[in-house]
Amino acid sequence: MTEKKRILTGDRPTGQLHLGHYVGSLQNRLKLQSTYECYFIIADLHMLTTKPTKADIEQISNNARDMALDYLACGIDPHKSVIYLQSAVHEVYELNLFFENLVTVPRLQRLPSLKDMVRSANLDEMPFGLLGYPVLQTADILMPRAHLVPVGKDNEAHVELTREIARRFNTLYDEVFPVPDVLVGDVPTLVGTDGQAKMSKSLGNAIMLSDDVKTVEKKVRGMFTDPNRIRADVPGRVEGNPVFIYHDIFNPRKDEVEDLKQRYREGTVGDVEVKEKLSRAINQFLDPIREKRDYYESQKGLVDEVIYEGTLKMREVASQTLRDAKKAMGLTGAWNRISRKAEDARKKREKLGQS
Repeated sequence: MTEKKRILTGDRPTGQLHLGHYVGSLQNRLKLQSTYECYFIIADLHMLTTKPTKADIEQISNNARDMALDYLACGIDPHKSVIYLQSAVHEVYELNLFFENLVTVPRLQRLPSLKDMVRSANLDEMPFGLLGYPVLQTADILMPRAHLVPVGKDNEAHVELTREIARRFNTLYDEVFPVPDVLVGDVPTLVGTDGQAKMSKSLGNAIMLSDDVKTVEKKVRGMFTDPNRIRADVPGRVEGNPVFIYHDIFNPRKDEVEDLKQRYREGTVGDVEVKEKLSRAINQFLDPIREKRDYYESQKGLVDEVIYEGTLKMREVASQTLRDAKKAMGLTGAWNRISRKAEDARKKREKLGQS
């Protein structure tokens, strides 16, 4: 049997996940978990770059549990995939340090996502840790020696940096790391219900995977549509309209969607009907996720056990990766020589009675 290739991807534990997470990355994880060896990281160290306060850190355990619960509810199988807590895998700190010396500050400053993160976090200046955020991501990806990284569109450039660092390490030292490929979701960026920005919990424009039926209906009723359409008998714009973007993604009744689009363009259907049918489609999509979430939530301690066992597995993998990286770099040689000579000297002193 050939060894499976590996995947590494994950999320920061900022709370429960939403539809944007599903179409951006989770969907691909579900498709690939049977054909790849999957590692899903709960990236709590990355939280510190924009949320470093004690109050933020105290929320990590609850948020990590909620996020893992969403993974399981969507169909991630803990028997096929490893779900682990980043900060509990201490080898990542060392690997991050090694990689920091293989990339320049100007290269990191060219990543557009970092500037976006500074703006979204309302920071006056960029912390050193945030500048190095993509390097820590590289350590995350290369720690299990991943071959493929399913991500949203905003992290595609970070994976390219990982590829560069992997090549540089392998050229300088030895072929330790695969150069991973990136896999962007079918819907790289899902617009939020406000129609103004990508879906985000912090912006209040998200439909959560854990939302109940009534909450979904309320959020869909308030969705942004065509601002120039003031009445149902006015022809409306379908292209770029968030309601129809969501219909295309989540409504499996394609004939119904095409009929709604045609009538919307003609001005013979109102927003109420279009949104009611969208609510129905999203709720039908979420129903099996809700059912699985209720099951896993009812099994007290099960989600914590999944994270714990996954973290122990990841520690074994990380330990081997770090040993191989340090051996390739020659870092183990100096310590081995020093410890061997020190042990020889100690034994000689003991033999001479001078200990």
